[in-house]
Amino acid sequence: MMTTRLKEYRKKCNLKQAELAEIVGVRRETIGNLERGKYNPSLRLAYDISKVLGTTVEELFVFES
Repeated sequence: MMTTRLKEYRKKCNLKQAELAEIVGVRRETIGNLERGKYNPSLRLAYDISKVLGTTVEELFVFES
């Protein structure tokens, strides 16, 4: 199970889903699915998103067993 703070950080940076998606090279739907916890990002994607949003992967995505 994964919880995410992606939407919160994205809004702090005044980015729309489509804008963030374009920057990291994925479709807008992927960002939406990540925000709803319906998709687990690859390590590379999680890193790229956290870099754009100025935070860490651990701060954005919390994986619980």
